[in-house]
Amino acid sequence: FRTLKYECIFLHDYATMTELSNGLEGFVEFFNQERLHQGLDYQTPDEVFRSGCFPEREIDIQVA
Repeated sequence: FRTLKYECIFLHDYATMTELSNGLEGFVEFFNQERLHQGLDYQTPDEVFRSGCFPEREIDIQVA
């Protein structure tokens, strides 16, 4: 939610809930369809999703 807050919500002075809703909708569309993501090898989330090839993530599991 950090990116959403700092790149959408905090940068705009939304006067109504409708304005906020429209702003959020536009940002989410941009974020998923146009913005390149370093963690996705500079692809958009939509490109990765449509390719069906999700990047492997290393998970650190600790057993007590």
